[in-house]
Amino acid sequence: MPNLRDIKRKIEAVKKIGQITRAMNMVAAAKLRGAQERVEQFRPYATKFREVVTELAASGAVNPAQFELMQPREVKKVEIILVTADRGLCGAFNANLINACERFIREQKAKGREVSLICVGRKGAQFYRKSGLIRESYEDVMSRVEMFNARAIAREAMRAFLDKEVDETHIIYGYFINVVRQIPKIDKLLPIAVEKEEAAEETTEPKISGSYIYEPEPEELFAQILPLYINTQVFAAMLETAVSEQAARMTAMDNANRACGDMVHSLTLLFNKTRQAAITKELMDIVGGAEALKG
Repeated sequence: MPNLRDIKRKIEAVKKIGQITRAMNMVAAAKLRGAQERVEQFRPYATKFREVVTELAASGAVNPAQFELMQPREVKKVEIILVTADRGLCGAFNANLINACERFIREQKAKGREVSLICVGRKGAQFYRKSGLIRESYEDVMSRVEMFNARAIAREAMRAFLDKEVDETHIIYGYFINVVRQIPKIDKLLPIAVEKEEAAEETTEPKISGSYIYEPEPEELFAQILPLYINTQVFAAMLETAVSEQAARMTAMDNANRACGDMVHSLTLLFNKTRQAAITKELMDIVGGAEALKG
């Protein structure tokens, strides 16, 4: 049985860890509010951008086949943009993204395709560093998501596609649903698909429809907005991953803080039992000595 000093030392150590996890939980909660506001503000923009591209491509005003970014080809090599966090201590968030990437890689290799990676975030780059799959790596860009970083990543992905180094590009990121649920999501980035998405839920609100007037000409406009559309998709994925990371970290630190409390309670009970056993032993020694003196 451990002595009282060891148990007391463990209790103090666990209490200090609890203070750290509580502080990290508060920091993650503060960062989550800011990141969630950015996501909520950007989602309508990204949705409308996709709607405009889809409507313009489906209107017949332009021919999607004349734009290289929209031309499908025989897929021999697939590239994956894996967006993870720069830091850990966020539960299984990074592991879930990497597991989703691993499953997707196995699926592509089963079809006889080569796979390469663009890793955004330090955790994904660290995991695949020795795999030989990484073509480009962008670390230390997820602590503060900026558009110029997303633009550089999108530019490199488009360059590889246009130079026919890759035939298809997908992006894997953490999609934020709510504070307690974030899921890995895989979207096809290149070639750009313009199929209309069906609404997941029926709404009673009337749908507003109408035709767009484009200036300059649709062909010239389309050539300009397609690269911007890729930039928007990458930036949206980075924002979603950033807010999911903070939500996962807040939940993980909250669980760790509760676990510290439970551990302190268990150690306190053990401390009291050990102290009581020591007192009982001393009393038995005193009583035994007294009885020996009487004899």
